[in-house]
Amino acid sequence: MAATTFLFVPGDRPDRFGKAVASGADVVVLDLEDAVAPADKADARAAVSAWLAGGGRAMVRINAPGTPWFDADAALVTARGVPVMVPKAETPEVLAGLGEVVALVETAIGVERAGELAAVGSVTRLAFGSVDLAAELGVAPEDPEPFAYARSRLVVASAAAGLAPPVDGVTTDLHDEARLAADVRYARRMGFAGKLCVHPKQIAPVRAGFAPTGDEVNWARRVVTAGESVSTVDGKMVDKPVLARARRILGER
Repeated sequence: MAATTFLFVPGDRPDRFGKAVASGADVVVLDLEDAVAPADKADARAAVSAWLAGGGRAMVRINAPGTPWFDADAALVTARGVPVMVPKAETPEVLAGLGEVVALVETAIGVERAGELAAVGSVTRLAFGSVDLAAELGVAPEDPEPFAYARSRLVVASAAAGLAPPVDGVTTDLHDEARLAADVRYARRMGFAGKLCVHPKQIAPVRAGFAPTGDEVNWARRVVTAGESVSTVDGKMVDKPVLARARRILGER
């Protein structure tokens, strides 16, 4: 899964499902977890089920393992055959029985088990839940420094398991465009290749922020043109790893 933008939609707002699909997000995530109050969980599940039964296509973020709603949510996504985002991902065995899974790593245990989670056959991507982890660690979610270790764990675990680079967590401020741009730049620099979005207006800047810059594309073309042998481009040595990076920038294998 190489998607860049993942847009959350509250599972109890079926009036927004179609609008979310039309927003241009790579993946629409119908959210049964944080966006839905406990008293509304059953109604939200029914709304999501009905929409999927009518031909709608989306990913579903279910409630976390160990919650009263997990079993019913898991039964829904299994029956509908849709991809699922599993919050508080910590236990590989739980993920193994759920079809196509994006494992949302947002606890200290999950971070420490990132390699095990990424190695589960059903897991197609890791995602980072910075807000929940911030609460557990007692740090500010908007400060990137406390999460450098966690982000690196997810990036390395994904690469080791042969997965696409992980998906970064949300930017909660919907009005601070500079903050969103800075968050995307930082995530990309750390090795991420996508982001969780909470509003359609975040989609375009997130997609643009993860796209290669013009300078990067021009550099990559010069490197590829230089050929397979060791050479020099812009005064720097180009060998096999550098050529591989250039090809990734150009979308080549």
